[in-house]
Amino acid sequence: MHYLDKSLHDGGSAFQSFVSSGDGKQLPYMDEILDAFVYEASIKKPDFIILSGDLTNNGERASHKSLARKLARIEEKGTSVYVIPGNHDLFNPWARAFKGDRQIMTDSITDKNFTEIYGRFGYDEALSRDRQSLSYAVRAAPGLWLLMIDSNQYDNNRRLGHPQTDGRVLPSTLAWIDSCVQMAANENARVLTVMHHNILDHSDIDIPGFKVNNSGQVLKKLQKNGLNLVLSGHIHMQDIRHDLTDGGTEITDKTAVYDIATSALAVNPHQYGAMTFDPMSGRTTYQSTPVDVEGWAASAGLTDSRLLSFKKYAEQSFIDDSYKKAYESLKGSKFSDQDKREMADAMAQLNVRYFAGTAGGGIDDLLKLPGFKLWSTVNDGFLPRYIRSMAQSKPLSNTSLEIILNREQP
Repeated sequence: MHYLDKSLHDGGSAFQSFVSSGDGKQLPYMDEILDAFVYEASIKKPDFIILSGDLTNNGERASHKSLARKLARIEEKGTSVYVIPGNHDLFNPWARAFKGDRQIMTDSITDKNFTEIYGRFGYDEALSRDRQSLSYAVRAAPGLWLLMIDSNQYDNNRRLGHPQTDGRVLPSTLAWIDSCVQMAANENARVLTVMHHNILDHSDIDIPGFKVNNSGQVLKKLQKNGLNLVLSGHIHMQDIRHDLTDGGTEITDKTAVYDIATSALAVNPHQYGAMTFDPMSGRTTYQSTPVDVEGWAASAGLTDSRLLSFKKYAEQSFIDDSYKKAYESLKGSKFSDQDKREMADAMAQLNVRYFAGTAGGGIDDLLKLPGFKLWSTVNDGFLPRYIRSMAQSKPLSNTSLEIILNREQP
């Protein structure tokens, strides 16, 4: 979610500079996006909502407390909320407020603070908790347990001076998983696994820090226990993958582990995963669904034209941000200014689909753009490799999935 409480910024130059130097988060309207999400939950009335970490921008205490109040509004309507932290949320030395042209250090929180602030959103209801992390198991619905795994490394953040991005699952947590699965099996319940970091690679570019460091161990543990669906986040883009054998051939559906990385709510197209579960058959579905900010704004009688046409505004903002970064990366290159503009436009158009999870389904129209042919002549640097990875077709949908949860019961 990357929520930043409005009390922590005044919209001034320091805040605007922070936003423009970031990775496309719509922080100026994050409060409104979250209010629209709360409103949507009150209408759709899901049984429960899962938040898989990075609840706040940079772990600000004020953001955590404000978010908890918003989540309480969801629960007051009868929907349970279950949370785990992400790498941004605890012991974060980067917690900042933005006033005028200054960034001001503000309070962050500890792991103990986290369970106090979010106690009613999973921890107080936990059937079991891991002693060495903020992992817990909870009965979310009849026949369904959630295994909420804390994959973060935050103990050294203050010494390092920055939040540690990479993750791991502790050996004690891996052992604890066995006991949780057995308890769930004793009541014939299926288990849905949630963690902030990814269990599988969601990009063909090797970028350290997204996949848990001990992913091989974790994957074997999941396979052993028949846990075939993981909900993650961290990477911000929408992507669905399943594991392969060592030889590179696809394994059978009966043993595959699927990892759904749901895109960040703060990033265009500001979507979440809408899911269904049938306790009799174990049939589980997932579908990416954008938050209806426009509908919420209209129902609230707001007059901000950006909110009333938010889908168009947010997408164009993301395209503009991507264009700017691509254009700046071409400074000093051999290309003419016209070429640079066409290349930046091609990258921006592809990037908006990539983050939405729709690029893999076909981008023939974009491949015809003059800028793509120019990118194909560039081999050095991160951006050309990134563009080629985004342009690859993918048979598996990134936005929807149907699966039998725990098909192979332990």
